[in-house]
Order: sequence, then structure tokens, then C-alpha cells
Amino acid sequence: MQALWMVWASFFFATMAVGIKIAATSFSLAELVFYRGLVSVVFMALVLRARGTRLATPVPMMHAWRSVIGVFSLASWFYAIAHLPLATAMTLNYMSGVWVAAFVVGGALLYGKSSRQGPLMATVLISFAGVVMMLRPTLDQNQLFAGLVGLLSGMGAAMAYMQVTALGKMGEPEGRTVFYFSLSTAVAGLAGVLWDGFTPWDKVTWQAAAWLIPIGVLASLGQWAMTRAYSRGATLLVANLQYAGIVFAAFYSLVLFGDQIPLLGWAGMALIVASGIAATVLRTRALPDTPAEEH
Repeated sequence: MQALWMVWASFFFATMAVGIKIAATSFSLAELVFYRGLVSVVFMALVLRARGTRLATPVPMMHAWRSVIGVFSLASWFYAIAHLPLATAMTLNYMSGVWVAAFVVGGALLYGKSSRQGPLMATVLISFAGVVMMLRPTLDQNQLFAGLVGLLSGMGAAMAYMQVTALGKMGEPEGRTVFYFSLSTAVAGLAGVLWDGFTPWDKVTWQAAAWLIPIGVLASLGQWAMTRAYSRGATLLVANLQYAGIVFAAFYSLVLFGDQIPLLGWAGMALIVASGIAATVLRTRALPDTPAEEH
């Protein structure tokens, strides 16, 4: 099932987050965005050349819009991370699945097809409840603006995912979509680095430097798998399966960084997994042989 590519995407993104956590001890966020984008551009260019895929696209404006909202979402998330507790920032960003569900069901209501989407939307909301249980977000009164920015990061991510779906329907190769987003990320990161400056290499640890290339490659693989999932899978099912990323991240935190997961966190993790399984079963039973373009 094509939607299961989202599970792979979640794994790649969670592994990339481990690298970012380590590399952030030596590099600024702008530098990490730049290096991630630069490595991804080189990696994807090599892959596209090996596959014989041309960089020229018949829909440049669609790629431009996907890049703009994608970079906006990324920048908003970084701002939220800097001004909010990490759990709160992650929860607000993971509301992207809820926004996707709202966009899809809203469109279905306009066309009188909402009855098929209701159970799948319920699984998305249940998964988000599991995320809240795991992360236990908090928000003080003086953090309302940052909270709004974090909320916008989730909305921007949802809009980017919907644009990826539209690009897939136009027949755009996943690799080309990932290449142009990587290029825009590198440009945005470079703009930030030119403003703040590069970190001198004599102040960089070898552990942080060693992660720069893996971060870019993992970002490429994650973006590719995510793009394929949204391009070919059922949108609401894919939106649900993205919550697997928080489960992978929790295990990394437990095993690699010694973070403790409370009982409520384990319950939330179980809820996310159960909801993902339920969404897969619901989608398979409802439309076992329906191609992605009809969802």
C-alpha cells in the first residue's frame, strides 16, 4: 500500500532529528537548514541523473508554491522551538495531520462525499490525542504569539502536503519535487547564515560535523518517501500514519539520550499505533482496489 511510505518517511525524519540534536551543539539552526538543503540538492541531483529524470518541469509555479509554504512552515517551527517548550512546539507542528483532515473533509462536504471520510478523520484526531499524551504540551500567557506561530507551522505543513498531492496528480516525479524543495531550503538557510555568519570550524566537534551529510541524505529519503505517500496514497490515511514519527522519536530519546517515558506517554504511543492500524484497515476495507487519484 502506497500510504505506508509515510511510515518510512517518519523513520527517516526521526533518525534525521537525532543528527540535528547532535549537530545543534556546534551549528546554528540556519546553518543546519543550509547544510541539510545543500547536501539534499547534491544527493537528489545525482539520483535524478541516474534515473534519467529531467530537472525541467512543466509546472514551475506549483513547485514554487510548495517551496514557499514548506520553507514558511519550517521557519515557523524553528521559531516555535526557540520560544516554546519543545513538547509544545512539536505538538503544534504535528497538528498538520488535523489540518489535512480538515481540508480533505471540508472539500468532501462541498461535494457531498463526507460520509466516507468521517471514520478516517476520527483516526487522525485520535492519533493527535496520542501525541498530546506523549508530549504533554504547556503554554504560558506570555507565549501566546509563539504558540500562534507554532500553530501556523502545522497549517503550513498541511498546505505543503496538499500541494505535494496536487503535484503527484499532475504526474510530477517525486524526486523532482524533493529536489526543488531542497533547493529552496538551501537558499533560505543560506540567507539566514549570511545574516548570522558561519560557525568557525575550530569550534565544531567532529561528532557534529560527521552528521551533516547523513542529515541531508536522510532528509532527502524522508521527503521522497513522504512525497510518494501523499502523491499515491489516500490523503487521510497518510496524514494519520505520519504520527508514527513521534513513536520513533520517543524510542530514540529512550535508547540514545536516556530520556524517560512516563506511563501516560506509553499509553499515547499505543494509541498512535492502534489508530494507524485502524486507519489502514478502514481504508483497505472501504476502497481495496481504488487508485490514489480517486481518494
